[in-house]
Amino acid sequence: MSISKKVDISVVVPLFNEVESLPELHAWIKRVMDENSFSYEVVFVDDGSKDGSWGVIQDLHEGDHNVKGIKFQRNYGKSAALQKGFEIANGDVVITMDADLQDSPDEIPELYRMIMEEDYDVVSGWKKKRYDPITKTIPTKLYNWAARRLTGIHLHDFNCGLKAYKNVVVKSIEIYGDMHRYIPPLAKFSGFNKIGEKVVIHQARKYGKTKFGLNRFLNGPLDLLTVVFMGKFGKKPMHLFGAIGTLMFIVGFGFSFYIGIDKLFFDRSAKLIAQRTEFYIALSAMIMGVQFFLAGFIAELIGRNSSARNVYLIEKTLD
Repeated sequence: MSISKKVDISVVVPLFNEVESLPELHAWIKRVMDENSFSYEVVFVDDGSKDGSWGVIQDLHEGDHNVKGIKFQRNYGKSAALQKGFEIANGDVVITMDADLQDSPDEIPELYRMIMEEDYDVVSGWKKKRYDPITKTIPTKLYNWAARRLTGIHLHDFNCGLKAYKNVVVKSIEIYGDMHRYIPPLAKFSGFNKIGEKVVIHQARKYGKTKFGLNRFLNGPLDLLTVVFMGKFGKKPMHLFGAIGTLMFIVGFGFSFYIGIDKLFFDRSAKLIAQRTEFYIALSAMIMGVQFFLAGFIAELIGRNSSARNVYLIEKTLD
């Protein structure tokens, strides 16, 4: 799909089984855009819905040609939906929001102003007052604390779906897995360092129920570690694995040297070197050191020769 018309704002809305909320969300976005005289497009990315959401998107497209649509063949997840939406987004500012009406389109004008006038690369929403259950808010607080410590980005709410980006930012990053939670770190590691935050209104869910299950408690931290590792060492894995491997090998060799000198000149007992605890520490450290070094070397080779990207099967599009 190719979109040549340049607009002020692209609103990318990933969705999965949100048939009830789509007409209301579209009307709300349209009202805000018309009141502020923005040129815009709304990109609905249907992540394999089974409840008739795509039919609603088709109807909205027929009545408003600012509405674009992508329908996945199956459910790939929010990150995949955002990635495909970013690929076709044509606005100077790209704004993401969830389809469940918990994000308010009334925030759009100020987000747009912060990008265009204050020259932020990314502006992340902060749902300071949340209407989520405690089973979601407590893990979210822990994730945000860990993300701040590991990434050095001082945001209160990394997982807020309401964010604004310069167009060049979304064209420069690739998200997959559950990395939609950590787009600001991905942007930072791509060289976009001016990242801001805005307190936004969080509304109680009006229709349906949350689509995220217990697996987010495991996937979230693992993806955070992946983001941090790829950002710091993705282009130079040998700097991490090689350094660890070299250090461990030196420690092991040092133990071996100590054992040998001790046996030759100081300990003349019948006790064999293989019966000493230090021998196994030294042997393990040297073996692990070599393994880490080889892991870094192989990672360097793969990184220099790999050009594979994730492939998502698109069933239908509207432009």
